[in-house]
Amino acid sequence: MKKSLIIICQIVIGFNFNLNAQKILVSKSSEISFFSKTPVKDIDAENKASTALINLDTKDIAIKIPVKSFIFPNKLMQEHFNENYLETEKYPSSTFRGKINEPIDLNKDGKINVTATGKINIHGVEKTQTFKGTATVSDKKVTLDSQFDIALADFKIDIPKLVFEEIAEKVKVTFKILFEEKK
Repeated sequence: MKKSLIIICQIVIGFNFNLNAQKILVSKSSEISFFSKTPVKDIDAENKASTALINLDTKDIAIKIPVKSFIFPNKLMQEHFNENYLETEKYPSSTFRGKINEPIDLNKDGKINVTATGKINIHGVEKTQTFKGTATVSDKKVTLDSQFDIALADFKIDIPKLVFEEIAEKVKVTFKILFEEKK
């Protein structure tokens, strides 16, 4: 299963992960959420269906998020999100591919501040960005945590004037991904 995941990420995201001689970590679990706060309405959704890889030797990281897998507390919000805003039939996935700028040592348990620089693709728009986060190493597993803002206009996500006061121009994205060595 994990070998299939690596091959799929190689094809879809375009990373060349050598399956033999390198330290590859694959996502065991993921939680990616976003929150939009306005005086009129709060909107939040969570996604636990993402896949991700880290090559500790090259510091490459790749994350793929199936956009339709965001779950909202309100089914109508979820429908509008998929059909009107993120257009998931046309843009089914969001991705990040880049490099973690600091070394992560599986032999040293603890927490370190890390940054990752690369290309994020949301709604068919690709941008180069650097994200700050933490890497927690424990028992040869790594948990990456980060929180950042995404400006909807940067990714050509249009908000109709009718609901402009109900959706924030920037949404807060939070993610936590647990990685372990491929077996």
